[in-house]
Amino acid sequence: MYRAKDLGRARHAVFHPAMHAHAQAQLQLDTDLRRAIEREELRLRYQPVVSLRSGQIVGCEALIVWEHPTRGTIPPGDFIPTAEETGLIVPIGRWALSQACQDAKAWNDALTRGPGVYVAVNLSAKQLVASELLEDVRGALAASGLEARRLKLEVTESVIMEQAGPAALLLTQLKALSVGLLLDDFGTGYSSLSYLHNFRFDTLKIDRSFVARLEQSGKEAEIVRTIVSLARALQMEVVAEGVENAAQARQLQTLQVDSAQGYWFSRALDGKGFLQLVQARKSFTLPPAEHASQPHH
Repeated sequence: MYRAKDLGRARHAVFHPAMHAHAQAQLQLDTDLRRAIEREELRLRYQPVVSLRSGQIVGCEALIVWEHPTRGTIPPGDFIPTAEETGLIVPIGRWALSQACQDAKAWNDALTRGPGVYVAVNLSAKQLVASELLEDVRGALAASGLEARRLKLEVTESVIMEQAGPAALLLTQLKALSVGLLLDDFGTGYSSLSYLHNFRFDTLKIDRSFVARLEQSGKEAEIVRTIVSLARALQMEVVAEGVENAAQARQLQTLQVDSAQGYWFSRALDGKGFLQLVQARKSFTLPPAEHASQPHH
């Protein structure tokens, strides 16, 4: 029925068995996801963010994974869209925010030397229009005891485009708490440059699609150079995602990108594994071009 509606009036759609199977699978995923929250099957994994100046870990991005009892580990891309459609992203996001703040507080308490680390938590469009988000952030910081400056909230360009009106006041209020605001997937949308100033973001994240094409296209390098120049003019930092080899890391360093994340540095780790990596105080160094594609620690 919904397929026919999508096609418009006076249209008919044949309901294939494959469509029925897909609908059933989606319904089952929705049901299982509701239970996953109750059964505490969701976990956070943290991908390190590395300074391209010092080679040290400066923070991480929190990613939600689902430890399904029969399907095993389900990555966020396979269930977060369903959570957003059903509204489950709001309680899931609240849990992620709380857990990430608790973990970050524990890490920074354990890191008696060095500058400490931050944690970045993603916000969805539904969370940005949820009236309780501001209190959720306040509550997570208060309950954990984490310094607000150790928390960054990531918002994608597309979310800002969708919720520009409601988001404006909320992001201003969040900024007043002294948390960091990070604009994710920068360069992939059509957002006005005025958003960067109006929403008071302090960090831009360069989308992985630009990083992936750095080695093949001089145009991509020029785009990254322009983004960095823009960020500097607005007193913002720049982080790049999706770094998968030494050449990309070196080029981002040459382009004066502040920090980066990706499999070349480290996969996403559980909280304990992340702390151990930071405590090891090993510096990620960029080898010469002809050397191996694995990072030197």
